[in-house]
Amino acid sequence: MLLIAALFLNFAAIGQEEEKEEEKGFKFTDDISIEHTSVKNQYRSGTCWSFAGLAFVEAELYRMTGKDYDFSEMFVVHHTYSDKAKKYVRMHGNLTFSAGAEVTDVFRVWREYGIVPETSCSGLDYGEDKHTHGEMDEVLKSYVDAIVKNKNRKLTPVWHEGFDRVLDTYLGEAPESFTYEGVEYTPRKFADMTGFNPDNYLEITSYSHQAYYEEFVMEIPDNWLWSPIWNVKMDEMMAIIDFSLENGYTVNWGADVSDKGFSWKNGVALIPDEEKPDLSGTEKEKWEALTAKEKQKAIFSFDGPVKEKEITAEMRQERYDNYIVTDDHGMLIVGIAKDQEGNKYYKIKNSWGTDGHIYDGYFYASEAYVKLQTIGIAIHKDAIPKDIRKRLGM
Repeated sequence: MLLIAALFLNFAAIGQEEEKEEEKGFKFTDDISIEHTSVKNQYRSGTCWSFAGLAFVEAELYRMTGKDYDFSEMFVVHHTYSDKAKKYVRMHGNLTFSAGAEVTDVFRVWREYGIVPETSCSGLDYGEDKHTHGEMDEVLKSYVDAIVKNKNRKLTPVWHEGFDRVLDTYLGEAPESFTYEGVEYTPRKFADMTGFNPDNYLEITSYSHQAYYEEFVMEIPDNWLWSPIWNVKMDEMMAIIDFSLENGYTVNWGADVSDKGFSWKNGVALIPDEEKPDLSGTEKEKWEALTAKEKQKAIFSFDGPVKEKEITAEMRQERYDNYIVTDDHGMLIVGIAKDQEGNKYYKIKNSWGTDGHIYDGYFYASEAYVKLQTIGIAIHKDAIPKDIRKRLGM
C-alpha cells in the first residue's frame, strides 16, 4: 500500500513538472485579426519596405473589394532603384544609395508608373529561386559611384540607360503590357483598375524634436525622397494604430527589430524592465542572488510574459537621436492580441517566409515594443480618430 502511494505521489510530481514545462512560453489569443493576403519572402534582399508597402495595399484592396491581389515587389524596386540613381548622381553621391527605401516609395511608384502582378515581374531572372540581392546591390552602388567620379569630366548621355540595363539583367525588364485574368493591361491601367488611390493615405510618427500636428521631413537615411510625415504625440500615435485596427484597417509599420527584446525564433517582441522585475518573496531573493550576466539571460529567455518598461516620449527621442532605433524593417500590423496574462500585443505580418516558423510568418509585438520601436506608420486617412484629425487640420 505504501509502495502504491509512493508511486502515485511520484507520478503526480512528474505530472506537475510536465505541466510547469508546458506552461513555459507565450500563449496568444487574437482579439482582432484583419483579413489580408499571404505572407511573402523577401529572403536575402533589403526590400522589406516594398513587401510591407504592397502587403498594406493588398490588404486595403481586400478590405475594399474582397479581391486577393498579389503585386510585384520587384517592379517597385526596379523603378525606385532607377530613380534613386538619378538623384544620387545629381547629389554628387551625397545621398544614401542602398536597397532600402520607405512605404512612400511604393505610393510614388504606384502614382507615376502603375503596378503589375507578381506573375508578370517576379524579379528572379538571375538564377535564384528566392530574392538574393547582395551581388546586385554592390554592382549598382559601384556603377553610380563610377559615374559620380566622372573620369570623362562630363556625364555621357547613356549612363542611366546603362544602369537600367543592369537592373533589367537582374530583375527582368519592367513590363510595358501584360495579360491579367484574360484582359491586357499597361501598368498604369492595371493600377487604376484596382481602385487603390495613394492620395488617401498618409504617414504618422511621434518625435519631440519637431512640432506636433505638423509635417516634417523625417531625418532617416532611407528617406531619399525627403518625403514629409505627420507628427503627433506618442499616445496619439498609439490611439491611431488601435482605432485603425478596431475599424478594420491594417497599419503599415516601420520599426526597429534589432532590439534584444525581439525574438523571431520565439515569435515575440517585448521591452523587459531590466531594473524592476515583477518578483516577490523567495523569487525576489533568488533574483537578487544572480550575477548581472545571469539576470540578462533570465530576462531575455522568452520563457513567458515579463514585466515591461513604462515607455515615455523622452525614451523614444533618446533612442532616435542616438541611432538605437533606426528605419530597420517594414512590416504590417494586422491585429491585436493578448497573452495568457492578459497583456496587450499587436499581431505583425512579416516578410521572412513561413518555413519552420512558430507562427507561420507572424509575430506578436507588445504594446511597449510598438511604443518604443516605431519609426513611423502609414494609414488610411479615415483611420484617424476625429479629434486627432481635427488637430492635424484635416
